[in-house]
Amino acid sequence: MGKIEIICGSMFSGKTEELINRIKKAELLREKFVVFKPYKDSRNSGEEIKSHSGNSIPALTVENADEIYFKSKKASIIAIDEAQFFKKNLIEICNKLANENKRVIVSGLDMDFEGKPFGPMPQLMACAEEVTKLHAICNETGELANYSYRKNNSNDTVMIGDKKTYEALSRNAFIKKMKKRK
Repeated sequence: MGKIEIICGSMFSGKTEELINRIKKAELLREKFVVFKPYKDSRNSGEEIKSHSGNSIPALTVENADEIYFKSKKASIIAIDEAQFFKKNLIEICNKLANENKRVIVSGLDMDFEGKPFGPMPQLMACAEEVTKLHAICNETGELANYSYRKNNSNDTVMIGDKKTYEALSRNAFIKKMKKRK
């Protein structure tokens, strides 16, 4: 049976690292897989996804979810990184692939910089067989971090960045900083 697996959490929680680990295990088992990343994810040059710890794996860059479906025909495992950047039709594509007896592994932020559900991730989590929620460590308190706080005042929903632009925060630290921002 096919299935959908979700890996979600805040920035710096290890989502891409977990996705890479699952694919490397599939590679050891000689399973056919394909990895995708959205065109909007401009952090890494070339055709790869790369974790903050430096691990990487080859990936195809696509502009939309339809491309994922058409480029997945020969694979039994489909991995998608930074899924929050895709449009809502990613939900339909993932379900279609799972219904075709494929294992679909999706990684992405579950909340945006304002702490609101992000892109197709909430709906994907609802229809997934497995959801893994990862946490970073809060930069302020050392507690588990569930939020990705944007350090600048931009209100753009999508802003690609790293530790210069974002920090992982616990709920209490996030609420305090958001109150100061307003």
